[in-house]
Amino acid sequence: MNLNRAVDVTTINGVNEIKEKQNEYDVVVTKRYYLIVKRLCDLILSFIGLVLLSPVFLVIVILIKIDSKGPAFFVQNRIGKNGKLFKLYKFRSMVLNADEILFKMLREDEVMRDEYRINKKLKDDPRMTRVGLFLRKISLDELPQLLNIFLGDMSFIGPRPYLERELIDIDGYYDYIVACKPGLSGLWQVSGRSNVTFESRLKIDKEYYYIKSLKMDTKIFFDTIKFVVKKEGAM
Repeated sequence: MNLNRAVDVTTINGVNEIKEKQNEYDVVVTKRYYLIVKRLCDLILSFIGLVLLSPVFLVIVILIKIDSKGPAFFVQNRIGKNGKLFKLYKFRSMVLNADEILFKMLREDEVMRDEYRINKKLKDDPRMTRVGLFLRKISLDELPQLLNIFLGDMSFIGPRPYLERELIDIDGYYDYIVACKPGLSGLWQVSGRSNVTFESRLKIDKEYYYIKSLKMDTKIFFDTIKFVVKKEGAM
């Protein structure tokens, strides 16, 4: 009787082990399929975007050069997948030496310092140029990131590409954020965009880590287009 029970338990444990291994295999296959399809979509759509929007790029470059001194493009180190740094490209929307000016303003203005501490951005940023304000309003300053997507440093959808100096503020969210490629848009942008605090952005990016899928990415992609068309804040 005891022997039969032992055999039964062994059999049950064996079946459970097989099921667990099958579930693990299914998860790995699903993840691999998701990453492959996502990369193909990123590659194809970014290439098409770069080709079709090249005349728009040229016009924006000319407008920036006419409006203010300095390069048309802004290049900055950002934190990518697995913590690897990459060069993020944007159209310049601020005056030259914007970071130095920011640090000076934060030292001298307590109200501004508190706003930046909470949001990591300024709602009415005095460093913005006239053309820069227009570009930010409809998110055209982000277009050069199509090159980042094409090169594989970014994806259309993912967590925010965080700054090096924000590492200390990311803290416990770091592992979740660097597990994904940063995105041109993401869950936090369509959850409130510029009206979301920095802490809320971190929580939303962590949430994206758990719920990411092709279906979710597709929804965020089209929600982003809707937000941009309605001009509901800068990304």
